[in-house]
Amino acid sequence: MEDIRHISLPMTEEVARSLRAGDMVMLDGEIVLTAGLPTHHRMLQAVREGTPLPRDLTGASLLHLGSYNRETEGGFEVLYINPTTSTRFNALMPELIRSLKLRAVGGKGGLDAACVAAMQEVGCVYFAFVGGGSPLLSDAIESVVSVEWNDLVSHYRLVTLRVRGLGPVTVGIDAHGRSLYDELAAQANERLPAIMADLAAQRGASTTQPANDKRDGGVQ
Repeated sequence: MEDIRHISLPMTEEVARSLRAGDMVMLDGEIVLTAGLPTHHRMLQAVREGTPLPRDLTGASLLHLGSYNRETEGGFEVLYINPTTSTRFNALMPELIRSLKLRAVGGKGGLDAACVAAMQEVGCVYFAFVGGGSPLLSDAIESVVSVEWNDLVSHYRLVTLRVRGLGPVTVGIDAHGRSLYDELAAQANERLPAIMADLAAQRGASTTQPANDKRDGGVQ
């Protein structure tokens, strides 16, 4: 079994660039999470207008994690977290990564080439979370640090959590431009012609039936 690195958040650029695609890590410290497009649009609007965000996200770890939450008397409780698909945010992430100098993003499914270029430029990695691992991930929650933009529905709010032992997660894209998602897609495309040819051959074999013997069944 490969060694698992323990990373303290927020990360420095040096630590982010020391990680390589395929590394497995456990995360301790503060993460910022949201699963909402409206939240990303609001963050981007603030960046473009030069308006301070309600919480300084410079160098933060912004993760695409959905959450189920409960309002409590004088507080906010995150009952569980689970990754959502990052590709929904492809169009918005390059500018956010560059403007906020994010050190880590993450979720499911990876990000596109424009995002990878922005990550390589500033020193940012993508953490790949396993879908369906909510109980394991939720056990890592220590406390809610802050909840911003309470006018949004709870799972779209900008939430900062303190976690311990979040993971293990895989470095799916590193700060040097290597993406496991791109490599797997390339491997699949290389294998596709052979797979399709094999399927065609199997279909052809299944539709070719031996001729039945025809015998005179009449009474002599």
